[in-house]
Amino acid sequence: MNKKILTLFLAMAASVSAFAQANISPAKAQAKKVILLGGVVHTGNGQVINNGYVVFEKGKITGVGDATTVKFASNDGELINVNGKHVYPGFIAPVNTLGLVEYESVKATLDFQEIGTFNPHIRSLVAYNTDSKVPATLRSNGVLMAQIRPSGGAISGSSSIVQLDAWNWEDAAVKTDEGMHVNWPVVPRFRGFGGRTGFSAEAMAERTQAAIAELNSFFAEAKAYNEGAKPAETNTRMAAMAKLFKGEQKLYITANTQKDIVAAVNFAKKFNITPVIIGGSEAYLVTDFLKQNNVPVIVKQPHALPNNVDDDVNMPYKNAAILYNAGVTVAVSIDDFWQQRNLPFMAGTVATWGLDKEKALQTITLNTAKILGIDKTVGSLEVGKDATLFISTGDALDMKSNKIEKAFIQGRDINLDNLHKQLDKKFSDKYTNK
Repeated sequence: MNKKILTLFLAMAASVSAFAQANISPAKAQAKKVILLGGVVHTGNGQVINNGYVVFEKGKITGVGDATTVKFASNDGELINVNGKHVYPGFIAPVNTLGLVEYESVKATLDFQEIGTFNPHIRSLVAYNTDSKVPATLRSNGVLMAQIRPSGGAISGSSSIVQLDAWNWEDAAVKTDEGMHVNWPVVPRFRGFGGRTGFSAEAMAERTQAAIAELNSFFAEAKAYNEGAKPAETNTRMAAMAKLFKGEQKLYITANTQKDIVAAVNFAKKFNITPVIIGGSEAYLVTDFLKQNNVPVIVKQPHALPNNVDDDVNMPYKNAAILYNAGVTVAVSIDDFWQQRNLPFMAGTVATWGLDKEKALQTITLNTAKILGIDKTVGSLEVGKDATLFISTGDALDMKSNKIEKAFIQGRDINLDNLHKQLDKKFSDKYTNK
């Protein structure tokens, strides 16, 4: 009986292993010059060239402009005619757990948080799984880079930015340990405090204030630790905060209500840090404050319910536009790892609720790059930047017309196949043959 069970178990493990085998290899380095000629070029900085060209070589963009002003010979490089198509900079998906989660229901595939309240020493990058099936689904919608961050606790750890076509996490890294992530302590917002938690509303508020005080104390201690004489024994948690206080790392604080946003920004200012607000459901109520303090906002999940029962039902759609039009640097993100492929359609929603289409495009390209500190190399189609871009047959922010024909990461012509496409073909073949 035991042998039968063991045999069955091994057979199941083998089948799972076979299914999990990677079948999409990362692309090789760019070997020759590529010229994209004749398409609608969306530069990502607000400019649109209706009959444009983009040239790139050795992974870098060497030319962008009006196609009517130049002529290319057949031996200039690989000439790709993109007449009637659109060329975009690669989209960037901020603040997510992509590559840190594979199956939400399988504990062994969850590697996005650690036990404990203060974990600044945790590095999400080393846990990033380049063999995950999920990143390939993002590439097929034009999302070519992502900010991988840990979650949980008051201080979750550091995030890194990756490109989504790599053999391992070292190859994937675009910017390493670029930000520290903090979850601002909040009072739970549900009815019946006593019945649900065993505590009154007043007691919960006191617990929240105690958590904020504890966070203050940890930051003060870490600052003193890193500014003082080097101790004989290293405190890993404290030492991990050094880059933050030196200004070499950004502080990302998740906060949603106007009260929490103001408190979080003032907290960061006390330590001479300019934060980035993540979430910001009520950021539209404090636009002047955010602008005065030069605080960017990464708006989360435009497709969501309003933060309060008496809010405008369409406010989640409008929030990014209100911030952008008020002069706040704003980017758009989306919850969870598995739906990151829908990021361009979040920007599409923003475009229909108060923003020009090219400005909405910036919320997932150049603005995101600026906030993440990578705008010198990506985020727009400009000479000298990485050739991370794609060709779509239609408007890439529209679910109906987003059809990516070709994509390049650092000039490499990447494979746009993915598990979804494979399954679609498999079952299409099954039912069309009948």
